[in-house]
Amino acid sequence: MNFQLFGNKTAPTLLLIPGLGVSYEIFLPLIRLTEDRFRIIAAEVDGFTLGRQTRFTSVDDQAAQVIAYVKEHYGGHLDCAYGLSLGGKILSRILERNELTIDHAIMDAAPLLPLPRWLVNPLRYYQAANVWTCYHWTGFWKAVFRSHYFDVLLDECKKAWPWGGSRAVVDGYKSVYTNRLNAIHGADIHFWYGTKEAFVAKPQVRHLLSLCPEAHIEVFPGMNHGQLLIDHPEEVAKRIMEASGMKSRR
Repeated sequence: MNFQLFGNKTAPTLLLIPGLGVSYEIFLPLIRLTEDRFRIIAAEVDGFTLGRQTRFTSVDDQAAQVIAYVKEHYGGHLDCAYGLSLGGKILSRILERNELTIDHAIMDAAPLLPLPRWLVNPLRYYQAANVWTCYHWTGFWKAVFRSHYFDVLLDECKKAWPWGGSRAVVDGYKSVYTNRLNAIHGADIHFWYGTKEAFVAKPQVRHLLSLCPEAHIEVFPGMNHGQLLIDHPEEVAKRIMEASGMKSRR
């Protein structure tokens, strides 16, 4: 795992963890909007690095690497952390282990529950095929969907694919969907999801609230998985600053 650093070295810290199939560069629009207010640490998840071959290990190993890095460089403290999808799953495991102090944690559509065992293998190979088509048939899918949201996702998948390939996707999905969140620790925990992914997200929310009744749940009308970040990074920036007790700039 690598960590890319942006922003003001003396500002509050913001950790960003990307989702499966994409690199940290999916956060670049958000980084540009927040780098004057934060010291930004953008994680490069193994299997989805850029410029070097890596292999995804497990959610637990990725969480352990983040914990070790933050302990070494930031004294075990983060002002804010935001994880998207797989990144939210990794963040949930960090919070479960309770080895860092994270003042504000935001899990965006994080899968917190395992799937039935019979479904894990079919889903992970199906998703690997989806990401493969993103890499090889980007022009086709752009023509089909004609959406900024899908355009960005396809481009990001295309960038990350050469460095981890189908193995990273298959291993990533297996680890994500065979682990259950059993505990969570944090002073200010948020869970975000869009109404277009509510069928999948609502069970995760119920489980989170059973562990942490004071968690803040935010639902975004008309949004699909990761769409708020891609189509409205300014809204994500605003909400991250508000969660961190900052006034957003218009």
